Amino acid sequence: MLKILVCVSGGGTNLQAIIDSIKEGRIRNTEIVCVVSNNKTAYALERAKENGIPGICISPKDYESREDFHRALLDALREAAPDLIVLAGFLVVLPEEMIREYKNRIINIHPSLIPSFCGTGYYGLKVHEGVLERGVKITGATVHFVDEGTDTGPIIVQKPVHVEEDDTPKILQKRVMEEAEWVILPQAIDWIANGMVEVKEGRCRVYRKDRDVS
Repeated sequence: MLKILVCVSGGGTNLQAIIDSIKEGRIRNTEIVCVVSNNKTAYALERAKENGIPGICISPKDYESREDFHRALLDALREAAPDLIVLAGFLVVLPEEMIREYKNRIINIHPSLIPSFCGTGYYGLKVHEGVLERGVKITGATVHFVDEGTDTGPIIVQKPVHVEEDDTPKILQKRVMEEAEWVILPQAIDWIANGMVEVKEGRCRVYRKDRDVS
């Protein structure tokens, strides 16, 4: 059984997609052991409570320094002892110590087709604003392992989404969530839980019984 810890800063729609996928059997051999947020008012914590999942808030505002916050965050992760950490809209720069300790055990969902519209400054609606300003016709979402860079870790899975002529950033954001994020994040977790993902030489390969899908 894969034990996952989900980190989230906001409403937790991706968290809900994970919860629903576990209940419906689309994520197999997996349980959520804890939900961590940096935001006391995050609705994700309420979603966790409603589903009987332990939830805690670790906010940088409660600590004198960033180092103290990072130490508290890492202590909470160690106590929960997850096999996999899932960043589901977690707007916090992870300390390098955490990334090293959980190498190839942290995944992130990003609302674009990496390497486009990613990296420093591209988060939330800013991603979709960038997509529309550039006039691209296809966007999407990416699930990737987290390394020391920003959105630079090995890519596990991507899903494209069409951009419509009359899209606004919020309309596009909703479509990317519904058509891509809520599909591929549970899919990636299921693959990892069932031993189908391998990282080698900075690249990710996914194996299935019927075929290699990397």
